[in-house]
Amino acid sequence: MNKAELINAMAAESGLSKVDSKKALDAFFSSVTKALSAGDKISLVGFGTFSVAERAERAGINPSTKQAITIPAKKVAKFKPGAELTEAIK
Repeated sequence: MNKAELINAMAAESGLSKVDSKKALDAFFSSVTKALSAGDKISLVGFGTFSVAERAERAGINPSTKQAITIPAKKVAKFKPGAELTEAIK
């Protein structure tokens, strides 16, 4: 499902217009992005938890030259599904 299909599904499920559904989805994305950028954790009970994790620096290999390289440390977004979501997709 892509973003347009998700907007259509949200509109059908909620009874909102597609324009309002798009605004709601964009606001959700923006809010999650801002919270994660600030280092916050977002818990949606039953759905899951969004958080930021630190990935340590590690050694790697450049596939084209086969030379060893160092992959720098970085922060990554993580999602851990909640119990209700996990149960729903079984």
